Amino acid sequence: MEEVCKFLKEAGTYFLATCDGDSPRVRPFGTAHIFENRLYIQTGKSKEVSKQIAKNPKVEICAFKDGKWLRLSGELCDDDRREARVSMLDAYPELRSMYDPDDGNTQVLYFKNAKAVFSSFTEAPKTVEF
Repeated sequence: MEEVCKFLKEAGTYFLATCDGDSPRVRPFGTAHIFENRLYIQTGKSKEVSKQIAKNPKVEICAFKDGKWLRLSGELCDDDRREARVSMLDAYPELRSMYDPDDGNTQVLYFKNAKAVFSSFTEAPKTVEF
């Protein structure tokens, strides 16, 4: 899990895919944080992505850096605890201009049943599950 988080942070921007009915939706994200031995991402509850995850928590992330890519699939689970939101915002203080742990909008989600596959054109794929 630490290797996955490190890759996502070093990539800077990754793309999160969700389902909207029978249509895929992909958008850029930039948060990856380990809290209490779980990998978290962050969004706003008012966003469509939050509503899509609530309807179908199965998602996939794709990130690319230095000729290698990561595909991370799994289910996202909402963690509505204040301490989880605070931990994320402490890790990404630049988000505090848009989010606050007590604003009713900040949402942190963690992966369960996660499968990460690291790939490149020159190396055999490596799989990590958590």
